[in-house]
Formats: sequence, C-alpha cells, structure tokens
Amino acid sequence: MTVWTIVFALALGFSAGILAGLFGVGGGILFVPALVALGLGQVEAQATSLLAILPTVVTGAWNQRRYGNLRARTALVLGLVSIVGVELGAQIATSLPESALRRLFALLLFAVAAQLVWRARRQSRRYPESP
Repeated sequence: MTVWTIVFALALGFSAGILAGLFGVGGGILFVPALVALGLGQVEAQATSLLAILPTVVTGAWNQRRYGNLRARTALVLGLVSIVGVELGAQIATSLPESALRRLFALLLFAVAAQLVWRARRQSRRYPESP
C-alpha cells in the first residue's frame, strides 16, 4: 500500500464521516463506495464497513448503560438474532455475483436518497420559512 493510497483512504474516510453526520445517514452508505473506490470488492467493502460499526455499537451501548437506558435482555435477544441475520446475509452475499450485489447496494443508495428527500420535504412543510 502506497502513501498516496493511505492519504486517499484517510481523506475518503474523513469526508464520508462528515457527510454521514451532516445528512444523518449511516456511514456504511458512504464508506462502502469509498472502499470499492480503493480497490476492495463489494463483499469485502460491505464486510469491512459492518466490522467498523462494532466499536460504535460497543461505545454506544456502554454509554446508554451508564445512563440507565440499556435493556440488557432486549439487547441480548437482538444480538443473538443479529448473529443469525449476519450469517444468512453473508451466505446470500457470497452466493450472489459481484455485479448483482453492487446493483442491490445501488438500490439501497437510491432508497436512502429518497428517504432523505421525503424527510426534508416533510420537515419543510411542517416548518415553512417565514417570508
């Protein structure tokens, strides 16, 4: 890996983080295309993005536990069910051709974009600008 690849990766990660925070979307929506641009395959990019979420999940759960907002039993059930979902998702993702997985991810991106537009329009109707 060259120095320029590392600089490019850091710039993409920083930009994606800023944009995800500004638009209120999950970072994976932006990180997966960035990782593909860096040369990873679609499956590897999606898996890397999902793995990168783990520190955020652990930190968020720890903080919410400190605030008294964590329901341990519900979290445990969701965690166990998620393991099954991850296994099924991984099997499906690896069985699909890379081009089909990219198209499905593109559909997800369009759905997220549509949701952002819908939310913005709904909020602008709720809080119209004064003349």
